[in-house]
Order: sequence, then structure tokens, then C-alpha cells
Amino acid sequence: MPPKLSFNLVKLPLLVPFTTSFGTQLDRVAHIFSLENEGITAYSESTTDVDPFYSYEDNVTAMHLIKDYFAKEIADLPTPAAFMERVEHIKGHEMAKAALEMLLWDYHSKKSGIPLHKYLGKSKGYADVGISIGMLEEDKLVPSIMNSLNKGYKRIKLKISKGRETRILSTARLSFPDAVLSADANCDYRIEDLELLKSLDQYGLAYLEQPLGHDDIVDHAALRQSISTPLCLDEAITSPDMAREAFQIDAVDIINIKPGRVGGLSNSLKIAELVHNYGGHCWVGGMLETGVGRAFNIALASNQLVDMPGDTSPNEKYFSKDIVRNIFKMDKGTISPFESPGIGVILDTEFMNMMSISTGEIQL
Repeated sequence: MPPKLSFNLVKLPLLVPFTTSFGTQLDRVAHIFSLENEGITAYSESTTDVDPFYSYEDNVTAMHLIKDYFAKEIADLPTPAAFMERVEHIKGHEMAKAALEMLLWDYHSKKSGIPLHKYLGKSKGYADVGISIGMLEEDKLVPSIMNSLNKGYKRIKLKISKGRETRILSTARLSFPDAVLSADANCDYRIEDLELLKSLDQYGLAYLEQPLGHDDIVDHAALRQSISTPLCLDEAITSPDMAREAFQIDAVDIINIKPGRVGGLSNSLKIAELVHNYGGHCWVGGMLETGVGRAFNIALASNQLVDMPGDTSPNEKYFSKDIVRNIFKMDKGTISPFESPGIGVILDTEFMNMMSISTGEIQL
């Protein structure tokens, strides 16, 4: 029997609306992929969503690329690296590529009988955990930060947007003078806002994340020379080459590695190695994933090259019920990856099917 590739498009309501400069998200709508072959079932999750706000990719474009271009390239179950070589001629669409690249990582690590975090190599056996808090009013912001600190999160990241940054950051810093705080602007500023961005130095942030354009590194290089707060890049780093160029022009101190954004785990590891060689720092970000995508993130965040707390909160932060039966638990600011082969999650297929908008099989 040839391998079988199928998908579920699930819609899970978020426990709390998540507000960024892009807007407010109420649900996680995600493609979950399953690859079955000779008694092994591998899983992955596309980090795309309904709208093309974070990047130009969305659920529709991802499924189009996967069905029409990428699926046929995994029919013989190549290694993740071999798959990426085969699809290199397709420009962009890194999230769609990553969905199948990570599916192959899960398959091959399961076939080898090795947990993914060890299969990736250089695992320290745990991931340091930070939390990302969407934009809230003051009466909800302070309790949210307090609750997060009480739970042991090692870094508090606050979403900001132009015009709301002063209220959010001043409230947070005045209320929690010793907390490790960072701010994520999700591309909401321009270099013309230099004086405003310089004013953020007063809050003693661990870093300011992606304040300028989603595809910019040149203006970030200019900004970095004018502020004392370390700069972290997210949206602008779409490949190892972009990471290298950002360091070469002194545009970055820290990189948020999102496997989906950079084409999967192979490129994520290349970026982590590159960051280390340039003397920078990195951490693993998230896209409000279900337990499937979260398992990949935590496996990567457990790598020795990842040296800062990431956005890998336990499942319970986002969903009242996840599509996996075994959920991650945090202990003193760390999460341990699962030790069973592959990503180690046990899917609640009944609940996943109940929460699915559509399902189907993809021809290989």
C-alpha cells in the first residue's frame, strides 16, 4: 500500500481573544496533516491561518501549494532535507513547505523509534518557557502579568501597537519593576517613528521585536544604531540567508525562530547555528498552534542552540480542550518534550473530527 496523506481543517475557539497590531483573533483555524505508512502515522500542522495578515500565506494558499505542488514530492517518503531540495524551485510559501517538511520529521523519527527532540540532535531535554500576552486594558493587563509570573514564566512578552505602547509598557514596568519584559510590535512602526521607538529604552526591555516592516532589515539596521534596547527580528527572517544578511548588516541581536515561517525544522536548525556563530541569541516563537504544532516547537526549543525562553506556553493557555490527549505541563518555567517516538502526541481523533470544518485525502 502506498503512503496515505490526509487532512483535517479544525476550528478551535481561543480561551481569551488574542489582540495584536494585526487585529483580534478568536479562533485557531488550522490544517492538521496525517501521513500513514506501514503502521506509522505521522502528524503536522500548517502555521497558516484564515487571513494573510502575518504573512502573504493563508490556509487557502497553503492547501493549493500542498495539493498541486508539494504532496507528490513526499510520495517516496524522502528525508526532510531531500524534500526541501525538491521544492526549492518554488519561490516562497515556506509555511506550506514546512507543513510537509515537519510531517517527514515526525515520520522518520517515529520510524527510527527516537523522540523528535533527540532526533534533531543536541537536545538539552527541556525548553525554557516565556509567554506572549495580547493587548489588554490596564485592569486586565496587570492581573494577566501577575498570573503569568506566579506560574513561573521566564519572560513576559507584551504585544504593542503604535499609540498604545506607552500605556502598556509603563503600566507593566511600574507594576513589575524586576520582571523580564519584552515587547512585540508586529511591524506596526516605520523608521519615521524613531523618536517614539527610542523612548521605549526607558522600560528596560529584554528586546523589542519586529518594530518595522515585515520584509525590512535595512531600516532595522539604522534603528539598531539609535536605540539601546536589543532588536529581535521575526517576520523579516524567512530563511537562513535572510538571517545571515541581517547579522552581516548589524540589523539584529536576537532571532525569533518560527519553524513554519522559515520552511521547517531543517532551516530552523541552520538559523540557530548561524545565530550562535554570529554571537547572537534565539528563541522559538509560536502561532497559537494546537498540541500538534506545539510539540514541534517544544522539540526545537529544547535544542542547545536555543538560548532564550520562547512562546511555547502549555496548551491550556489557549484552548479549553485541545485535539491531543496528552498536553504539555510547565514546571518552574520549563517544559519537557515527550519521550515517545516522534512528536509524541496522542491525537484525540474523535474530538478533532468533531471540531473539523472539512476533511479529505490528498493524492500523492
